[in-house]
Amino acid sequence: MNGNPARQRNVGSIFELLLTLADVDGTAGHGHASANGMGQGGDLTRNLPNLADAVHFLCMLHGRHPGVIDHAAMRTTDNGARSWLIQAADGFTAERTYLTQLAVVAGPAPSTAGQGDTEAAVVAQRHALDMLAQSDRRGCAMGAAFALALDWIAIRRILDAAALRLGLSPRRTALPDRHETLTVASTICEDESIERAVHFGARQLLGQHRGLWDLLSARALARQID
Repeated sequence: MNGNPARQRNVGSIFELLLTLADVDGTAGHGHASANGMGQGGDLTRNLPNLADAVHFLCMLHGRHPGVIDHAAMRTTDNGARSWLIQAADGFTAERTYLTQLAVVAGPAPSTAGQGDTEAAVVAQRHALDMLAQSDRRGCAMGAAFALALDWIAIRRILDAAALRLGLSPRRTALPDRHETLTVASTICEDESIERAVHFGARQLLGQHRGLWDLLSARALARQID
């Protein structure tokens, strides 16, 4: 952890802090998930079983309603975040539909040793995200929601690659863009306590995403060995 530049920064600009977190701790920074990276299972976007695995478990993690952004919307009273939350919640509803469609077309996750343990781990991750997004600590749920919107940009590239491999047309996303998300995050951080809570919520969500990609990388390696 000491080598992670995102975690060595002092509390400062939440705009820059979330940007660094998303790039370093998020999906884009994980070797297995990177669109151009070579993880243990090979290039994810060129390997259909690995893509199907990713779609299946992403659907387990984020395919249900209410999700992280919905929970945050129900618990947040910050007027500065209201418009963003409405757009993000509506946008993620469409993302869930897209994700579910991909999961149906891709079929079940590829047969891999330890399937039951992986599913139990992802269910536990989903529960952890539900608890995080329902935190009473002001700013924590919003941090998780911001991180999800930011990290979904990289996840979307994977979903679109899966769609093309499965013969489907990628959809346009209606989620707020990166600049909109970071600007709203800066707006609601009125003091350091809120900023720390936003940072904590974002870091926790990205940690769960990295945990998922670690699991999927291990599954890809197991299939290679078999």
